[in-house]
Amino acid sequence: MPPEALVQRPRFLKTPHAAIHLGLSPRTLEKHRCYGTGPIFRRLGGRVVYAIDDLEAWAAIGTRRSTSDAGSGTVYPARRRPAES
Repeated sequence: MPPEALVQRPRFLKTPHAAIHLGLSPRTLEKHRCYGTGPIFRRLGGRVVYAIDDLEAWAAIGTRRSTSDAGSGTVYPARRRPAES
């Protein structure tokens, strides 16, 4: 078996690598986590990790075809959202 076949793609990324994957700063991703506006995360042994599939699903929410396309959802900025009534 060639060595390349033994190399596996990681399933989980720590915050700095998850931020790079999304093109965000680690601090922005931390803010999203605090405000509940970011991707789903997990705590494993006290460490915060993100599944790559969850990162891609969260980013896909913001997919649009044009500026007038309402899309299927909204990726909110990393700030506190007002309570919905």
